[in-house]
Amino acid sequence: MQQKVAKPGTPHCAGNVDYSAVSLYSIFIVSLYASRAARKNMAVKNSKTKQQASDQKKGLGKTQAKGQGGKTGFRFGKSGKDAGTGFKLGLDLEPGKYGKTGIIVLAVCAVVFIAAILWIYSGPILNGEENIFWIYGDERIDFNSAVVKEITKDDKRQEKTDEGAYTGSQELSVVISGGHYKGRSITAYNYFGPLSGVPVKVGDSVMLTIKTHTDGEISATVYELNRIPVIAVFIVLFFVVVALVGGRTGIKSLVGLIITMVCLFAILIPLLVKGAPTIFTTFVVCAFVAMVSFVILGGVHRKTISAFLGTMAGALLAMLFGMTVQAIARIDGFRLDSAEPLLQLKYVGGVVRIKGLLVAGIVVSALGAVMDVAMSISSALEEVHAANPSLSAKELFRSGMNIGRDMVGTMTNTLILAFLGSQFSLIIFLFARNMTFNHLASTAFIALETISGISASIGMVLAIPLTTLIASTLIVSKK
Repeated sequence: MQQKVAKPGTPHCAGNVDYSAVSLYSIFIVSLYASRAARKNMAVKNSKTKQQASDQKKGLGKTQAKGQGGKTGFRFGKSGKDAGTGFKLGLDLEPGKYGKTGIIVLAVCAVVFIAAILWIYSGPILNGEENIFWIYGDERIDFNSAVVKEITKDDKRQEKTDEGAYTGSQELSVVISGGHYKGRSITAYNYFGPLSGVPVKVGDSVMLTIKTHTDGEISATVYELNRIPVIAVFIVLFFVVVALVGGRTGIKSLVGLIITMVCLFAILIPLLVKGAPTIFTTFVVCAFVAMVSFVILGGVHRKTISAFLGTMAGALLAMLFGMTVQAIARIDGFRLDSAEPLLQLKYVGGVVRIKGLLVAGIVVSALGAVMDVAMSISSALEEVHAANPSLSAKELFRSGMNIGRDMVGTMTNTLILAFLGSQFSLIIFLFARNMTFNHLASTAFIALETISGISASIGMVLAIPLTTLIASTLIVSKK
């Protein structure tokens, strides 16, 4: 793969179509349609309940009366005597099963996903260049796996101050496993220390950085151990555990997880690299991910509609709170640890909007916790209603809030500890410096972690009453 210095330019754009706006509009239409289906379903359900009571009085029996139900909604087509031949569409009353509505929603999402993929990859990701890596001149650089056949020189030593970590270098004879030089035996050099690289053994699989010079000569160094096989084994183990414990629901959650990863890495990140609005694009993609995940898990049901609307409300509040505090505290994405290499990309044609990355990270990190809370509340209220259908909306809301309050403590700890755990080594370093409180509290690190953790937690906490209100209203109104 030839790698050249990127040149400044204008991001690739297909025509004048704003695909982010199209995606948001599609999500809005699907949500609006699902809400309309919910209202129609409530009216039809009332009519069916009266009809079933009338049929039972006439001696038609429970089986016949029940046979008229199963799935409700509204009809498109003929009316009167021939109304039964119309096209029926509405909510999937039994969670986890897909009716016409669930299939249509997934189909719309699939169309939006494919359209986004086609647009993103219809041109280069970075301003007409093949990739974002560069080297000087016309040299080519490749990253390929190789197998260590022999260690011709080994100069490694252990340092007591580094807790026994190895420092030094190795000269290796390796056979390249793939890519342009597959099957070729070359000499590679492995440099390692406490903070980078590890000594290798014969038979190890390594990743090489192979540089092809203008005169045709090549030089290779060990980039890292090839950990892909180990990671793949752990991923498969995770999938097996989830499938065995979760059953069909676990398998559906894995499908949703795969779609989430694909959306983040194949849609969101390329869009941000192309210069799309950071916060808006992140929120739209997260909304899309939440919708698809909920529909896959439970179809288009009162439970999933409540969970989706509650999730979006919580994520929106987390985003707005983060933006507000960011403006007041006068700190943004440029103060993140990863901002420096992204800023360097701007000098070679990169167009990533760095300033909004702080809030975008808040939305992404909060999404999982908010989805968890929203779905738990919606499912719990469905079960409470099934056990006692006579409860009013107010009583259901009170039950949901009691359940939600039990979640607040642990979920808030989860988010805060997740943010702090990601910077645990830095926290230890700052503590070891014996900094005063004023000094420590004034650092950008503390400000960033505080804003991120509290913003996400506020979105998660506020999602509880919002989801409870939506779910209790939808459940009771179906009567």
